[in-house]
Amino acid sequence: MTASLTFVGRSLRHSVRSIDALLTAVLLPVAILLMFVYVFGGAIDAGGRYVDYVVPGIIVLCAGFGSASTAVAVAVDMTTGVIDRFRTLPIPSGAVLTGHVTASVARNVVSTSLVIAVALIAGFRPEVDPARWLAAAALLLALMVAISWMAAAFGLLAKTIEGANAITFVAAFAPYVSSAFVPAESMPAGLRWVAEHQPVTPIADSVRALTMGTPVGDELWIAFAWCAAGIVVGRAAAAYLFRQN
Repeated sequence: MTASLTFVGRSLRHSVRSIDALLTAVLLPVAILLMFVYVFGGAIDAGGRYVDYVVPGIIVLCAGFGSASTAVAVAVDMTTGVIDRFRTLPIPSGAVLTGHVTASVARNVVSTSLVIAVALIAGFRPEVDPARWLAAAALLLALMVAISWMAAAFGLLAKTIEGANAITFVAAFAPYVSSAFVPAESMPAGLRWVAEHQPVTPIADSVRALTMGTPVGDELWIAFAWCAAGIVVGRAAAAYLFRQN
């Protein structure tokens, strides 16, 4: 526990000192929110107020942008030789990755809170009770942990820092081919099939239903299943790749 907390503090200090990565993870989702609400919102028919429709998608997008800095931070550790020094110390090997993942979740919590605050100013009006808020928060936290572990695995898989940055952009832009910003039914047949069978759609739809007080249905359990699978696969892959490097 002591070793893990030490590496969590290390990763958080790196996050604060890396101004460009911090601004990307925290402010870029806010900029995208404002663009979709005020630039594209008037032209998109979502069957209601577009700000209420798009905010859950932007919140899911936050986790994707936050994962990019996680993968890069892991790749930096692996390529600069500092991991060799850590391996000589009497600490659990997983403490390094735990520090990166925990810092990633903390960054995502900050960016998500900022997006929600700006969304409320922009007219977002959730209609939920505390139980639904807790369910939405639990789902988002599970998503943040899952995508952070996947990003750590990508950072270990990449051979260069640039490669780690490029790989995570796939996750960052996956919400664009989902129901996060427009209904999946409005897409062409091929894209609609992709949108309906990828993890972002049930997660975004579940957060939207929970925050707007509409029926959730089975999509909530599908969303949690996707997140659980991401945590298991990401953590296992990261542990395996860390031992191999």
